[in-house]
Amino acid sequence: MKATRLFSIISAIAIVLMSFAACQSEKSSRAEPTYQIEATTAAEESKLYDMENYESSEVFDIVKVNQGGKYDEVCTTYRFFYLSDGLKIEGYLSVPLSVEKTQKPGKCVMFNHGGNRDFGKLENYTTAPICAVCDRIVIASQYRGCGGSEGEDHFGGDDLNDVIKLIDLCEKHFSFIDMDDFCVIGASRGGVMTYPAARKDSRIKRIIALSAECDLFEAYEARDDMKPVLKETIGFTPEEKPEEYKKRSAVYWADEIKIPVLMFHAKQDKQVSYSQAENLYEKLKDNTDCTFITYDDDSHAEVKPEDYKTIRDWLNQE
Repeated sequence: MKATRLFSIISAIAIVLMSFAACQSEKSSRAEPTYQIEATTAAEESKLYDMENYESSEVFDIVKVNQGGKYDEVCTTYRFFYLSDGLKIEGYLSVPLSVEKTQKPGKCVMFNHGGNRDFGKLENYTTAPICAVCDRIVIASQYRGCGGSEGEDHFGGDDLNDVIKLIDLCEKHFSFIDMDDFCVIGASRGGVMTYPAARKDSRIKRIIALSAECDLFEAYEARDDMKPVLKETIGFTPEEKPEEYKKRSAVYWADEIKIPVLMFHAKQDKQVSYSQAENLYEKLKDNTDCTFITYDDDSHAEVKPEDYKTIRDWLNQE
């Protein structure tokens, strides 16, 4: 009887040990795929800035366009195309080498260029100097009707969609862009693209305005050479459709701009009058954090070298 009991106990222990060994073997076999997944993730992260990974039906023809000059030591620049309202829109992107080396997402500045149609269009070299000054990723839209983009220039009309669409891509497609503290720079006509974009898109957290247009009624009256440009691109004169001019003119709804603004404008600027910036500043300073830096010359959409640090410090302030 005792021998039978002893045999039963030994058998039970053997079964427990076999079950434990089987569990351990099962756990080991399950742990291996986890290791493989982690290795794959690390490999993907190491290719964060490989632009070929971002080719798609919506973003395509990405090519490196570095100019072989001093900025090649600072950043890598690419030209690409993307779709906006079914139109093929040209874009540019400059990535600081210092940011790329981290293999982590970097903060971004969007640059909205000036001019109209092909005048003032983006070139292969446009975004690199901005990248060097800001020490951030810089992305820019050519807008429809400009350069290599399809469509027609409407001077802040439906071409504003090209800016908003590029912000969408920054957020959802270009995974190397950190959307925290997303800043938009508007130069000259770029003000007509920047202020209205900030009015409707809360993803924009800061604005830098370089001789930025903010009153198209004033622009129409102040320059005879702008009258045909504005009528052709907008489609109407201010008298015919004042609402079209008002929606493009931040000075009329400055109270809706609630984010920090850094403004630069020369007092003798002959392209966008100083009074536009002055009037907007008087309205903005009561609603938001607004800094206004002026120059006594007639420069246009330029920042003096001594203010490069001002821009970097302003971008990096909490």
